Amino acid sequence: MSRRHELLAPGLRSPISRFCIIFAAALSICLPLARADTPVTVGGSFTLTAPDGTTVTDETYRGKWLLVFFGYTSCPDICPTTLSSIAAAIEELGPDAAKLQPLFITVDPERDTPEVMGSFTAAFDPRIVGLTGSPQQIAAVSEAYGAYGVARQGEAGGDDYLMDHGTHIYIMNPQGQFVEGLDSDTPSSGIAARLGELVR
Repeated sequence: MSRRHELLAPGLRSPISRFCIIFAAALSICLPLARADTPVTVGGSFTLTAPDGTTVTDETYRGKWLLVFFGYTSCPDICPTTLSSIAAAIEELGPDAAKLQPLFITVDPERDTPEVMGSFTAAFDPRIVGLTGSPQQIAAVSEAYGAYGVARQGEAGGDDYLMDHGTHIYIMNPQGQFVEGLDSDTPSSGIAARLGELVR
């Protein structure tokens, strides 16, 4: 089984579009993330841009456990809270954190440039790498992970919009295979405990 979501532009405001948005969000909430021993395919190849402007792929991080979270830098609550928990979990892992690479992948490539992503993730922990790319690249990696990001226009229009997005944290093994997903509200102690079991 595969999950397919696509990024929608802010201008798609018809009743059908709104229905699709609500339906996609409901699927994300209602369908639990399965473990690697189920037929669900999560993850895959991607090509994105790191904060220093270099191109990275899934192969760049091969050999490390990945902690992948999708969000955006203008997020008012979920993303800062989740990244804070991830940062605390990394600290709690101590030396074992060297076996891990946390990735924060934007669902808002129009505003989240490499520089913006780098400054944002560094405020939580410099070991968290923020990745962006073209809208097509972000759509591709989102589809691969079953993630989504949908723009919701604000009253002022223009750049005044929020992104509805998934809130799962994906754990990938050093071979790039999906292991399991954690809810974004998992406390840092819970994240650290699970990662410690996996990487040690």
